[in-house]
Amino acid sequence: MEARLIRGDRGIFDVAVDGTIIYSKHATGRFPEPEEVLSALRERR
Repeated sequence: MEARLIRGDRGIFDVAVDGTIIYSKHATGRFPEPEEVLSALRERR
């Protein structure tokens, strides 16, 4: 699995896997806890 950062603007922080957003700061109103993104990635495997 490869990760890459795509710089954005306006405070956007989304994590996507194969084009599907698995975490969105815009939707939740907050940054994720460290384990949240890892758990979402594990579920996708």
